[in-house]
Amino acid sequence: MRISTFGRLLLAGACAMTTVTARGQRTQNLQPAVDMAVVYHPLLTNQVGRGDFWMQGGSIQLHAQFWRGLGVVADVSGVHKSNINRSVAGLDLVTVAFGPRYSWTTPWTTPRIPHLTRIPRLRSALFGQILVGEAHGLNSVFPGTYGANESASSLALSIGGGVNVPLQHHLTVRAFEADWLRTQLPNATSSVQNNLRLGAGLAYRF
Repeated sequence: MRISTFGRLLLAGACAMTTVTARGQRTQNLQPAVDMAVVYHPLLTNQVGRGDFWMQGGSIQLHAQFWRGLGVVADVSGVHKSNINRSVAGLDLVTVAFGPRYSWTTPWTTPRIPHLTRIPRLRSALFGQILVGEAHGLNSVFPGTYGANESASSLALSIGGGVNVPLQHHLTVRAFEADWLRTQLPNATSSVQNNLRLGAGLAYRF
């Protein structure tokens, strides 16, 4: 897959931002520091203007929280469909994006059980995020000025959020995630796709 110069700069910027925030946290002794999530994503899309269909895939997300609930997240995602609405054409969609995330942390009620050690307080977190980056469509048919192409790239904009629930000291369950993902891949109609991305998975806090 050929990544454009914009995509390389985007990924480099995300890595630099997460590194800076992680160093700042270690200096100030703030918690949490950095977490990495692996998320399963079913995605509802209409990439080629032939009706809605589901794609399957996942993402890797790197998140660093640097001040109160404010942080930054980098997201690399890939989804696949072998054939679109019973046609011979399939589609692979890869997105690389980063942007701000804000988390609202809510402590769970800690029960008191006689003669037993007090159960530690667990904290679940709601989060909202806005990510901007690049989308790459591969192994499909994209109309162009001089005929059809097998690949295409466009701006990607994602707005959404989710719920993290602690499982152990370092392990967290991504109980639910939902994002609106807008792409602008050529499709012989509006060349605009409004996608619904759902998700669930696991995150590890370093």
